[in-house]
Amino acid sequence: MSRLYLDWNATTPLRPEAKAAMAEAMDLVGNPSSVHAEGRAAKALIEKSRAKIAAALGADGADIVFTSGATEAAALALAGRGLDCAPVEHDAVAAWCNPGLAVAPDGAVSGAIPGRMALQIANSETGVLQDLPQGLAVSDLTQAFGKLPLAFNWLGCEMGLVSAHKLGGPKGIGALILRQGIDLQPQLRGGGQEMGRRAGTENLIGIAGFAAAAEAAARDLALGIWEEVAQIRNVLESALLNLEKKTISVGKDAAAGRLPNTLCLIAPGWKGETQVMAMDLAGFAISAGSACSSGKVRASRVLTAMGFGADEAGQAIRISIGPGVTEQDVLRFAETWTKAYAKARARAA
Repeated sequence: MSRLYLDWNATTPLRPEAKAAMAEAMDLVGNPSSVHAEGRAAKALIEKSRAKIAAALGADGADIVFTSGATEAAALALAGRGLDCAPVEHDAVAAWCNPGLAVAPDGAVSGAIPGRMALQIANSETGVLQDLPQGLAVSDLTQAFGKLPLAFNWLGCEMGLVSAHKLGGPKGIGALILRQGIDLQPQLRGGGQEMGRRAGTENLIGIAGFAAAAEAAARDLALGIWEEVAQIRNVLESALLNLEKKTISVGKDAAAGRLPNTLCLIAPGWKGETQVMAMDLAGFAISAGSACSSGKVRASRVLTAMGFGADEAGQAIRISIGPGVTEQDVLRFAETWTKAYAKARARAA
């Protein structure tokens, strides 16, 4: 039986539209900073791509600075600012912030001064959404962009972080979105590309793929594709909770809701990394948390921040699905996982 990919929050399959756009961009020989015709053609593609991403993100009029990914965008936005955040933030954000903001048991984050805060809109491990306060300094939009109806201009934050490979684009390209009039200090200095905010020859091929993926993602949202994904996720959740009563679904009752594709489960007595290996051998790709933290033997700080004990936090897995995953697929996973859990408990008895 063919393998089933259920780790979309780590990275998504490359969209055919992105692949085609990247192949076309490979034929452009010019450097975007050159003034000759070849250079102007490359520069024109970058600006056209920038406009497509702005339209897909509801960021018309905002500045879009291309980076190597959301991690670099976070460094560009956060370095030296000393903002506050919560322990549920991705490592790329938490590395630059003071992670002392309070986290409720349902994953909701509270803070008093939005202009001094970085706050994600969606958590990559649990899928829990946040109600963003107006005047927020920085928001990690990476997991929400392409999965939820989203308009940067309506969020009321100064800066947003996005990454192409989370919505069907290529790996190694992302962007920092800045409200018009917001300034920052560049972390990479040199030729003055990206309005002087990020030096280095632009990744033309990646940018073209990012724009095509963003455009396709906006189309899918308009068609209601992610509402269908949510229905499949709910089928999976119901099946797993009915088959195994001891299982805990993290974030199920979050006040602001969850991403439509994400399911975080705690299986008491069965380590998360062991579950991942067992399911991998059975033909299913899942994770035990953020892909950027894989291989690190530690309990999820996202779950411990929500009040779970270290043992429980170490027994969690994340299942994240996407368009094309069917009800039959997730029920097959539920059956396989439940049988494997029963065997794990029998061995431990």
